[in-house]
Amino acid sequence: MKFFEITFSPTGGTKKAADILSHELSKHISEIDLCDRMVDFTKIVLENDDIALIAVPSYGGRVPQTAVDRLSELSGGQAKAILVCVYGNRAFDNTLAQLQDISCKAGFRPVAAVAALAEHSIARKVAAGRPDAEDEKHLKEMTSQIRQKLDAEDVSLPDVPGKIPEKAGLKTPGMAPDPSDACVKCGLCAKKCPVGAIDPVSMNPDSKKCISCMRCILVCPVEAKKLGRAITSLGGVALGVLCANRKECELFL
Repeated sequence: MKFFEITFSPTGGTKKAADILSHELSKHISEIDLCDRMVDFTKIVLENDDIALIAVPSYGGRVPQTAVDRLSELSGGQAKAILVCVYGNRAFDNTLAQLQDISCKAGFRPVAAVAALAEHSIARKVAAGRPDAEDEKHLKEMTSQIRQKLDAEDVSLPDVPGKIPEKAGLKTPGMAPDPSDACVKCGLCAKKCPVGAIDPVSMNPDSKKCISCMRCILVCPVEAKKLGRAITSLGGVALGVLCANRKECELFL
């Protein structure tokens, strides 16, 4: 039996939440990074005695289309799965329902689902510092219930909220970060972009390919990748109002 941690985490928040859960559930973890566009995911095959923790961020209440595509290429082999969606304190809407549907179609058997919190990828002041110490405590407590269900060989589907959206992906126009004059053309953003949306010479983004994941902003060593001030200001104000009340991690069995 192997334990797999399968994550799509462009800015690290989803990975942080997934790590808390994974390291409580297993000491030996095989990681699969869905952000790595160089991996041939069709060659990854799990077996029915394996366990997979599958974690994705919520983009507009859905699973990011890139994660949908790459998860669909995996061969789950009837491995038991713990589903995790991570959101920036607004709402996760239909993300878990969609993730459960995708996982089942890829051959996994979801047995538990978690909604966790992380710093918002665009408006960084929203849910800043999350998952924090209190989140970590809650997530670790959840693993005892998850382990009990796994040990009981209970493979009933978790009762997750939401519905499967008619359209899987969600495009956010006008959200491709541009390089500023501070750009040193190091190429790191182009190398790390999950979808190859950045020209490796000019460092300019292809807005048709960009999924607005904000990884390029995170990895830039000179902070030269920026969103327009109008977008960040208006988005921050709107999200600040919507996300004023602290939400907590949730477990669904």
